[in-house]
Amino acid sequence: MDQTQIVRCPWCGNDELYMRYHDEEWGKTVTDDAVLFEFLVLESAQAGLSWITILKRREGYRKAFANFDYKKVAEFTPMQIEKLVHNPDIIRHRGKIEATVQNAQVFMQIQKEFGSFFAYLYTFMPNGEPMTNSLKDLRSAPTHTEISDRIAKDLKKRGIKFFGTTICYAFMQAVGMVNDHLDNCTFKN
Repeated sequence: MDQTQIVRCPWCGNDELYMRYHDEEWGKTVTDDAVLFEFLVLESAQAGLSWITILKRREGYRKAFANFDYKKVAEFTPMQIEKLVHNPDIIRHRGKIEATVQNAQVFMQIQKEFGSFFAYLYTFMPNGEPMTNSLKDLRSAPTHTEISDRIAKDLKKRGIKFFGTTICYAFMQAVGMVNDHLDNCTFKN
């Protein structure tokens, strides 16, 4: 693609990592539960921080959390958690680290109940399909919706932590449940 003709959503700026994430991942529908768990971990870690902070530590998270293998993460011991609290390659927030282990356990309970985490998520979507918003500028992009409110509330009731409605909406954008690329963005479709 000719770089002079590319128009991106302005939130990614000129940072190479952010642009690659924007171009290759953000807003693209994810159906694989392993990838959905990865984003659940990363988005939960983001709570109170910027996404670029987490994106820059993504490989650290990958190594720290068993390549995002939720079955392994669900069995992390207190000793493994303590080791992660001192790992400079991730956000060393004990509550978020402990929540990641608990979230993996809840993730698997949801899989058992619905067949997959993907199937669970799409019970909240109109017609069980991803949505595309028409957005002229960043000011018109929502930070949460009635759907993210419902998902976050249900996940909280099930025991998921660090995943309120704003984080939930960011997750929905990241995994393509909603496409919020601006209308003039080259990567809208």
